[in-house]
Amino acid sequence: MNRRDQARAFGMTFITAVLGLGSAMPLSHAQTYPSKPIRLIVPNVPGGGTDTVARLIADKVSPALGQQIIVDNRGGAGGRIAAELVARSPKDGYMLMLGSAATLITGPALDADRKYDPVKDFAPITLAGTTAYILVTHPSLPVRSVRDLIGLAKASPGRIAYATTGQGGPAHLGTELFQALAQVKMIHVPYKGGAPAMLSLLQGETFVMISNFITSLPQVRNKRVRALGVTSLKRTSLAPDIPTIDESGLRGFELQQFYSVVAPAGVAAEVVQRLNQEIVQGLAAPDVKQRLAREGIELRTSTPAELGKLYAEQFAKWLKVIQQAGIKRSG
Repeated sequence: MNRRDQARAFGMTFITAVLGLGSAMPLSHAQTYPSKPIRLIVPNVPGGGTDTVARLIADKVSPALGQQIIVDNRGGAGGRIAAELVARSPKDGYMLMLGSAATLITGPALDADRKYDPVKDFAPITLAGTTAYILVTHPSLPVRSVRDLIGLAKASPGRIAYATTGQGGPAHLGTELFQALAQVKMIHVPYKGGAPAMLSLLQGETFVMISNFITSLPQVRNKRVRALGVTSLKRTSLAPDIPTIDESGLRGFELQQFYSVVAPAGVAAEVVQRLNQEIVQGLAAPDVKQRLAREGIELRTSTPAELGKLYAEQFAKWLKVIQQAGIKRSG
C-alpha cells in the first residue's frame, strides 16, 4: 500500500481498532478491568504540555478506576521510542500513551522508516486537549494583518526570513502550509528551540514566526512582536482578542497540537469505552481547565470514533504538506 492509500485508510482502520478489534476478550475480564495499576507512557521528558496533561489524567482518573495510573516518561527519538514500546505492549489496557502530533501524525509522516504503524498499531481513546500557535512578526515589518503579510511576501519573493524551532517541527510545517495556501515563498531559518528562535525575531534577524503561546504571548502583550493571527480555526479562549489566520484572509489554514490518549490496537472495546468515560469525566474537574491554560492548552475531549476521524484527516493533510514541500526529518 502506498502512502496515499495509507492516508485514506487511516480513519477506517483507526476506528475499527476501537469498535471491533479485541472484542473476543472475555466479558468478565473487561468487567473486572482494571485489576492492577495502569502505565501511561509520555513520549517526552518531564515538564511541558504533554507531561502536564498526562499527570492531570493520572491525578483525576486514578480514583475513579480504583487503580493508580503511573506516568512513565520515555523521551527520545522524536517520540518513536515511546510509540514503539506501546505499540508492541500487551493488548490488555494496562499500557497507554499520551500521544501527540509527533507520535501519531507528523512524526510518522516524516519518517518512512519508523518501526510502528500509526494506522494499524493504536486504538484511540479520547482527545484531551489542543494547543494553537500565534503567527507573529517583528514590529519593523510593515504589516498589520495576514493579508498585509501575504501581499508583502508576494512583492518580495524569497526575501522575508522566518524562524522556526527546527526542521520538520510544528512551526516549520505550519509556515510551509501558510506559504502553500498563500502562494508565497519565504526563507526558512531553523533554530534549536523556541527561545533562540524568538530571540532572533526580537533582534530583527528574522521577521516572521509561528510560535507557541507561552513563548510569544508575553512578547505580544509587551509590544515587542506583533500578532497577526492564531492558528486554530476558532478563536482561542487563551487570547480571544487575536483573530484566527483563517478569518484574517487565509481560508482553511489550521495548525494545532493534539494531546490524546491511545492504547495498542486490539484492546477490548469495553475497556476502551471505560477508559474514555473515566478520562473525559476526570478532565471535566473545575481546576483542570485553569491548569491546562497555564501551559497554553485548551481542554477538549472526544469519543474514540471522533478521535479516529480527527487523526485520519490530520495525517492525510500533513502528509501532503510534507511531500509537496520535500521536508525531511532532522536528526
